[in-house]
Amino acid sequence: MNQKKQLVKNTIIIAIGKLSTQIISYILLPLYTAKLSPSEYGTYDFICTVSLFLCPIITLLMEESMFRFLIDAISKNEKKKIISQTVIYTFLGTIIFIPLAVLILNISTEYTGALIFAFIVFVISNIFIGLSNALARGLSKIKLYSFSNFILGIGTIILNIIFIVFLKAGAEGLLWANSIANIATALVIFYKLKLWKFIGKYDKPLMKEMVKYSVPLVPNSISWNIINMSDRIILTQILGAASNGIYAMASKFPNIISVVYGYFYTAWKESAARISKENNKNKYYNSIYHDMKRLLFSVTICLIAVMPFAFPILINKTYDEAYIYIPIIMIATYYSNLSSYFGGIFSAYKDTKIMGTTTIGAAIINLIIDLLLVQTIGIYAACISTLIADLIIYIYRKNKLKKYIKLRELKFLGPCIIMIIICFAYYTKYMSFVPNVLYWILNIISLLIAITYSIVNNYNLIKPILNKLKRRD
Repeated sequence: MNQKKQLVKNTIIIAIGKLSTQIISYILLPLYTAKLSPSEYGTYDFICTVSLFLCPIITLLMEESMFRFLIDAISKNEKKKIISQTVIYTFLGTIIFIPLAVLILNISTEYTGALIFAFIVFVISNIFIGLSNALARGLSKIKLYSFSNFILGIGTIILNIIFIVFLKAGAEGLLWANSIANIATALVIFYKLKLWKFIGKYDKPLMKEMVKYSVPLVPNSISWNIINMSDRIILTQILGAASNGIYAMASKFPNIISVVYGYFYTAWKESAARISKENNKNKYYNSIYHDMKRLLFSVTICLIAVMPFAFPILINKTYDEAYIYIPIIMIATYYSNLSSYFGGIFSAYKDTKIMGTTTIGAAIINLIIDLLLVQTIGIYAACISTLIADLIIYIYRKNKLKKYIKLRELKFLGPCIIMIIICFAYYTKYMSFVPNVLYWILNIISLLIAITYSIVNNYNLIKPILNKLKRRD
């Protein structure tokens, strides 16, 4: 099958498994914001961010190494060796982590024993689900991966409702809901793939080769998390947990861009590796880059344009301040995902060092901006520092990518004008001279422009889907 068609097919399968449950999770936002104070939500968000920071350190991202090496593996024996090294390393890393986490959290935080225990289980559950997902994708079980994520989403939503509404467990309840769903889903994947049949002996040369691949990915992952975590830590420590709760809620909607891109990127990492062996790889990479960039930009502008209508419905008034920060974070997320596309190509060529160096530099800049500006402009500091950091990574990686691929850029002026129009309409809410009626009229026009622009510019992607639907009728 044509690599591009395979990429689209895998993206659709992955999206089917995740999309419905993620839509439900956003529909449930009014429940979460009504039952959790900004301070409680800020605590939960902070723990989630710390967990994302710790997992790569514990596992050395061996699951990513496993996924990449499994793509090239041919025999069952090769696959068994690769999976064995990953399981052995992940198990040892987790065992070492538990006592260290208990000691450090008792010394450095004021968390209760129950919250510390919930936090540790939550981290372990994320390690489990990361390993199981990488295993399913590495063995090309995309349908299993998609179905398991559907079950994960449904389970998480149900458990969140139980813990928040009925048990009134607050931030701790959210941790337990996610942990139980993660572990249960991971166990199902392990059972379906018969993981025990792939566990064998320690292989020192292979372990060294896999670690050599994965180690440079750790600074990259950690730096991404530092960019997110430094914002959270500084906001929490200087402005309080409530400010972090506001920032976390403002980030909730831009995360939709990452969710949509995530469907593509999960499939892309495999396709990028396979395309790198093709003779016409330059054509493939450019074609996919242009399609992905148009789609990503369309999602971004449509989300900004729809926010004036969706935000008051989905979010409790306690979080009203979050509205003003959303477009800045959305634009930052757009550039973050573009640079992630470049990362997929670097991984395909097993050049993972560049990914770490770019994000380390950006993380340092992000931290400095946060510290310099947070006292003066508050939450804006976190938004601006993240935007600048993501722009730096995008520009630097794109320049370094010339070593492998020459990407042609799309015209910039038209999209730039569209973005300015949509953001202007969005921010008329804060212009005292603009009547309320005019604010709504401008945003209706803005939404129509965003939708029209998106349909016209993504017609080549939409057309095959429409043709298939017509044939079925």
